[in-house]
Formats: sequence, structure tokens, C-alpha cells
Amino acid sequence: MIVLDFERIWPSVPYILEGVQVTLAYTGVSLCLGFVLGALLALCKVSEVKPLKGFAAFYTSIFRGTPLLLQLGLVYHATPQLFHYTISIWEAGILAFTLNSAAYLSEHFRAGIEAVDKGQTEAALSLGIPYPLIMKDIILPQAIRNSLPSIVNESIDLLKESALISTIGGVDILRRANLVANEKYTYFEPLLIAGALYYVLVMILSTFAKFVERRLKNA
Repeated sequence: MIVLDFERIWPSVPYILEGVQVTLAYTGVSLCLGFVLGALLALCKVSEVKPLKGFAAFYTSIFRGTPLLLQLGLVYHATPQLFHYTISIWEAGILAFTLNSAAYLSEHFRAGIEAVDKGQTEAALSLGIPYPLIMKDIILPQAIRNSLPSIVNESIDLLKESALISTIGGVDILRRANLVANEKYTYFEPLLIAGALYYVLVMILSTFAKFVERRLKNA
């Protein structure tokens, strides 16, 4: 029979809850920066300039082909050795998560751009509109709209993967739960609370994703 004893860890629950804002901070900042970098990479992928196209493809293959945990470890441990700069846990997490999410987002944006009817570009060019303006005012808004459900799904994945920051000492939800577990010598209950918090956050984002998809279908 499973017996749960939450009384021992109840005073520490607020401490675990404080990790929510840390987790959301890593997710939110990394997603915003990854959005910008991913959009730039997507523009490189659809560009006619072969060096840019090749760089974007190579970048994506590297970050999609290696584990995020490895990327995080390299950024945190290799930066002081290679660049003689003592990078903080916050900086390492943001940098690793941003670079990783940008690789995935760039593919979503690329697919969104290619889904836009090429006739719109041809029509705009025939009217004498410069290509940069066509991309900025016509193609990209539609591409982002097409990619929005995928972007929300990427944010869900990033939210869960942000738990990896605990491996280099980041005091997010998982790290705080482990600290409480070590202090109270009981592991199931703190980790259960951490799992419940992640689940609630993911369900909120999933609900938002479904709402966005319905709005796009009805638009």
C-alpha cells in the first residue's frame, strides 16, 4: 500500500512553487530570442544566396542532431575554457535553449514561408514592390500565421526541456524539488509536486494551442 506523507514537505511547497517563475523565465526569454533567430535562419534557407542557405542548413543539422543536454553542457563548461569568460547559469541556459529552439523554429518558419502562394510574390514583383518589402509585409505575416500552432508546440517542448537547467545548478522547479527531497529524505512527494506543476503549465499551453488552432481554422 502506497502511503504519501505530504506533511513533512508541506512547509517547503512554496519554495518549490517559486521555481515556476524561473522555469517560465527560461522558457519565455529563450522562445522570444529563438523566434527572432529562427526567423532569420528561415530567411537564409529560402534565400538564393548559397552560402547563407548552406550555413542555415548546417546550423539546423547540428542543433537538431545533438542532444540539448550536450549543448547545454558544452555552453556552460566549455565557454570558460574557450573564451576565458565565466558564464553564469542563467546565461548558459538562455544561450543553449535559444540556439536549440531557433533551429526547430527555423524549420517551422521555412515551411510556413513555402506554404504561401508564390503567385502573391509574383504579383507584388510585377507591381514594382521591392522583394524585402514583399517578404516583410506579405510573406512573413502569413508564414507566422501558418506556423503559429507549431510555434506553440515548440514552446511546450521548450518548457519541459527547461528542466535540464537543473543539471548545471539552475534552481527551477525540478532542482528545488530535488533539494527539498534531499533535505527531507523523502523523494516521491517533492517530485510528484514538481511533476504536477509541469503538467499544469503544459496543459495551459496546450489549451492555448488548441484555441489558436481553432481561431486560425475559423479565420
